[in-house]
Amino acid sequence: MVLVKVKGEVRELGASLGAPERSEGGPNDAAATRKVPSAAVPEKPKRRSFTPEFKARIVEEADVCTEPGEIGALLRREGLYSSHLVGWRREYRSGALKGLASRRRGPKGKDALALEKEALELKVARLQHRLQQAEAIIEAQKKLSEILGVPLEADQQ
Repeated sequence: MVLVKVKGEVRELGASLGAPERSEGGPNDAAATRKVPSAAVPEKPKRRSFTPEFKARIVEEADVCTEPGEIGALLRREGLYSSHLVGWRREYRSGALKGLASRRRGPKGKDALALEKEALELKVARLQHRLQQAEAIIEAQKKLSEILGVPLEADQQ
């Protein structure tokens, strides 16, 4: 059975195009015959990574190519883009395998001195906050003692 949408209605292919066929179900029966797409979300593809040895091998093979189209054939065979080769050549010239080693993405790790400095700065900030609170409490106590007429111990000496 093949369904065709004609003038907003879903009909069986080969059915008469005259009067629309009605069922007992109501006007929304045509919507019930439509297929709902799957709600499953495809998994995010993983980024490809290449070893320094593989990169060096490809760069060396590309350098040997002399005939027109050989580099393109090499890239197609290995499933690579020309931009890969351009970047790898630049890295290869800067230091062979060392230049081709993959660099870790994202923020770099901090050394012990920087971590200690951050911890001390955080501690200083906390202590300054506590000092401000203590000073505010002392000021409030002074004002309260003035209002109540209670002498402070510091005033007695």
